[in-house]
Amino acid sequence: MERKITSAAALIGMTAIILGAFGAHALKKYLSIEQLASFETGVKYQMYHALFLLFLGVTTFLSEKAKKTILQLVIFGVIFFSGSIYLLSTKPLTGIDFKFIGPVTPIGGALLIVAWGVLFWNIIKGKR
Repeated sequence: MERKITSAAALIGMTAIILGAFGAHALKKYLSIEQLASFETGVKYQMYHALFLLFLGVTTFLSEKAKKTILQLVIFGVIFFSGSIYLLSTKPLTGIDFKFIGPVTPIGGALLIVAWGVLFWNIIKGKR
């Protein structure tokens, strides 16, 4: 499980850096300041959760079941939250109005919150 978690962390972190660089260099010509700030928010949350997964991969005080649950919540949370922000903020570039996926963003945010909640619950529960 640790290898899977750490691999996911590396992939999520790597793509966050790539997207951050893409946003900082290529997108600034095409997006408004507000759209670029929104895109950067997606990148930040993606990177925060890559680091969260790195922590999860090396921690020894959580059960495998808890780790698997958190991993799944974070992966889907990042895809829904950051992914929807990327699509919504790049409308001027793609020409596609992704307004219909707007409700996905808070669902992704809720999944990320639940992932942290599962971590918190398992810490205070104190079972391994």
